Amino acid sequence: MFEAEAFLPHETLAAALIPYAAEGDDGSHDLAHILRVFRNAMRIHAGEGGDGRVLAASVILHDCVSVEKNSPLRAQASALAAEKASAILTKLGWSNGDIEAAAHAITAHSFSAGVAPQTLEAKILQDADRLDAIGMVGVARCFYIGGRLGSGLYDPFDPAAKNRSLDDKRYAIDHFQTKLFKLADGFQTETGRRLAAARDKSLRDFLSAFMDEI
Repeated sequence: MFEAEAFLPHETLAAALIPYAAEGDDGSHDLAHILRVFRNAMRIHAGEGGDGRVLAASVILHDCVSVEKNSPLRAQASALAAEKASAILTKLGWSNGDIEAAAHAITAHSFSAGVAPQTLEAKILQDADRLDAIGMVGVARCFYIGGRLGSGLYDPFDPAAKNRSLDDKRYAIDHFQTKLFKLADGFQTETGRRLAAARDKSLRDFLSAFMDEI
């Protein structure tokens, strides 16, 4: 059951936007993900500043269009979400400037889109979303998505890819090397970088332990 109080101090805004926030059945981009990203964003916002209202709306609507990871439209997902979010915020009577700020943050948050964040709110959203891709939650999401897309856990004969090319479409564990280990170096804010360093270490410790067991 949705509890607006979880989105304090933006619970009223959350109540208006959550009905549009997530679509489809992807458990890695569901309401739980949105709430985790919101908490990450508010933690970074506390240290970095920025417009909390624009940031909150951007976070809540950043995945409002669902595109599977293996879809040819994946790189366009954030732009599609920004377009939908703009229409929603227009109906709520937001100013053009605030709508544009939220739309930019949503567009720029995606790794796949390759759009550089130009505003503080966009930088915070990108950091907050990427924090959810590393650490122990990142591990869980990696294997969840791998199972959803039909990937194996790892190559049983060469799990570390010493004599083969990395292929995270076939093996979920390869995603650590192809993407997850690269994320910590790209954080935009000082607070985000500090939080990312701890989660990156957890991610690397997990892979080391995993490799020991197999």
